[in-house]
Amino acid sequence: MDERFVVDTWHYVLAKHAQAMCQLERELGDRHGLGPSEFEVLDRIVHHDRKLRIQELCDEVHLSQSALSRVVARLEKAALVTRGVCDSDRRGVFVCITDEGRARHAEALPTQRAVLTEVFADAPVPAVP
Repeated sequence: MDERFVVDTWHYVLAKHAQAMCQLERELGDRHGLGPSEFEVLDRIVHHDRKLRIQELCDEVHLSQSALSRVVARLEKAALVTRGVCDSDRRGVFVCITDEGRARHAEALPTQRAVLTEVFADAPVPAVP
């Protein structure tokens, strides 16, 4: 692979990530009272449709465990998730979405998708095999 292509692609990814995060911060915050990380945690739990261990979420949302713990604490304070201890391993902590969390996620989902659609409107179209 051509080095210039790789570097240009990396710059594209960084620029799009920054643009998406800024727009998500503004739109999700103004319209739904959520930050991008809070939305992402809710989205992952809804996607799996089960309670998730903190470590599972940490692997999926690419936050440090301490940063994720702060996000989950904010969501818990807003009554969007609950935390519980694993019965078989008292060290394990599970996160469950509440009915209010599901409702807020459902309300915010079209906003998040619209922002991503706008940000990536000029993305290269993958070749169909």
